[in-house]
Amino acid sequence: MLSSVDKPIGGTLAAQLRATMLGTTGEYIVFSHGFGTDQAAWSQIARPLSFGARCVLFDLPGASPLLPVSFDERRYRSIAGYADDLLNLLDELEISRCTYVGHSVSGMIGVLAAIEVPERFSKLVLLNASPRYINCPGYVGGFETGEIEALLEAMSSNYQAWVAGFSSLVMPAGLPSALADFSAGLLSMRPDVSTRIARMIFQGDTRHILPQLKVPTLLLQSREDVAVPPEVAAYLLAKIPAAELKWIEAAGHLPHMSAPDQVLEVLRGHLY
Repeated sequence: MLSSVDKPIGGTLAAQLRATMLGTTGEYIVFSHGFGTDQAAWSQIARPLSFGARCVLFDLPGASPLLPVSFDERRYRSIAGYADDLLNLLDELEISRCTYVGHSVSGMIGVLAAIEVPERFSKLVLLNASPRYINCPGYVGGFETGEIEALLEAMSSNYQAWVAGFSSLVMPAGLPSALADFSAGLLSMRPDVSTRIARMIFQGDTRHILPQLKVPTLLLQSREDVAVPPEVAAYLLAKIPAAELKWIEAAGHLPHMSAPDQVLEVLRGHLY
């Protein structure tokens, strides 16, 4: 939700994605959220950083509060459509170069965009990101194929019950406010749209593109994340040529919501 100090920006695409900017001077930092949240997930990160940078936030298509009519299933059957939106948004906002911070699926969205147009990105920050969630020979993604199928079936059969269970799984205990915010984000999405997006994310595999990324990349990873185990962070570090890994001593898949001070401390040390 916009506050009185958030500034809507841009033209047609920016309006569709509800793009906003915090701050008036300094480098551009573009934030992209993960599944089940919207740009508000970055509020405890972007606002403090905006005193020394121009922080751009937007909502991915299909996420609240965008209406389902804005979601084109054919365009967003893979992360390529989202990466195109990111590049088009930078064009529309006349941002020639930026630091990009992407959580979860938005990490790989940023990777693809930076491979396509590397000169637009000075650095990538991938927060609890994964190129593949399903285990396979020689790779630990965190889930077996059957577990993903069961997850998607649960979403289709009883979405509200699935939200309650999934939210508690990926958000650490003892944080009722953060848990409520994440649950509300999932519940605000139309279940069929949410399930299609989840299928695209959990069944996707972008491992093959990682060696093509030449932009300096900071990997930020929680020590305990049921969705993205430590082996995934190690894999990204090994496959991305100019990568650095920093661990966050916090649990859960959404540390920017559950442990924002820790995330902010690392970002301040790497972005300024």
